[in-house]
Amino acid sequence: MTARGAQGNEVVGPLGPTYPAISFETRMDSVEFRVHERPHIVVDDTICRDCSVRGCITACPANLFIPTSDGGILFNYEQCFECGTCYLVCNEEGAISWSYPEGGHGVVFHSS
Repeated sequence: MTARGAQGNEVVGPLGPTYPAISFETRMDSVEFRVHERPHIVVDDTICRDCSVRGCITACPANLFIPTSDGGILFNYEQCFECGTCYLVCNEEGAISWSYPEGGHGVVFHSS
């Protein structure tokens, strides 16, 4: 029997057995965000305005960095995956301050 993904494509695992494809939306149904009032990521908009690369916009897997019409960056930490990618790709020193959220807060992945 062949497993088919959401778009009807065959899904083959690395060792040969087939697995059903799970859509991004379905996977996100098992994610819970326990938001702390103090952000674990702070973006300094004044430093970001001088950045010509803006790697955070394209690198963030949650698409949380939004360019504004005045050259700034709008950032919402509430649905952050806590991967640290934005911090790693940022080439403007001090533009992004990143740390893990306070204990008991942050992203929680539930298995089904």
